[in-house]
Amino acid sequence: MDLPKFVLADNTDFPEDIFIIHLDYPRFLINLKDDEVEFLEEIEEEDEKDLETEMEKLIELAGIFYDREMERYEE
Repeated sequence: MDLPKFVLADNTDFPEDIFIIHLDYPRFLINLKDDEVEFLEEIEEEDEKDLETEMEKLIELAGIFYDREMERYEE
């Protein structure tokens, strides 16, 4: 099965929060309300430095994904 890179999620227990889940490595969840990131898997020490730059890009892509999804919902 091919999985999308990002998925949009919400939860009625957190009505003010909007979550984007990144399904490629590194798997993480970002709350767009406050940009808090929670990794869904253990990150290897040797990968941590490389991930800093990549995470900036991935968080930006998550925002772009959200904006695109909202535009499509409005159509």
